[in-house]
Amino acid sequence: MPLHALGVDTPLNELKAELFKALAHPVRVRALELLATGPHAVADMLVATGMEASHLSQHLSVLRRSGLVTAQREGNTVTYRLANPEVANLLVVARTVLVQALSTSNDALTELLHQDDDRPSSTQQNGGAL
Repeated sequence: MPLHALGVDTPLNELKAELFKALAHPVRVRALELLATGPHAVADMLVATGMEASHLSQHLSVLRRSGLVTAQREGNTVTYRLANPEVANLLVVARTVLVQALSTSNDALTELLHQDDDRPSSTQQNGGAL
């Protein structure tokens, strides 16, 4: 459901869920990343994403209905831009969260690998006999 179709009585957590649903596809995230650098014509976005026109159009429609992007047509050219510059900040925050989570996972993996180095091997435990 588009965010603008939800009423003012809709709980904030439901509004946030709808926002995240609109973001829940890699192509839509990639489109937003492109638009975070400035307005882009659909033709340019097709080249940058490698998508077929119909597929990209569907994803841009989801973003437009959710209020994350706006479109402007001049002749045969449709140009998209972020509806709110804070969307770019949202992408930066998401990247920061992911980098920190991956770093934590990497640190845990490194710790596990070092724990294996500290344990005696099976041959050491059995006095060298297999």
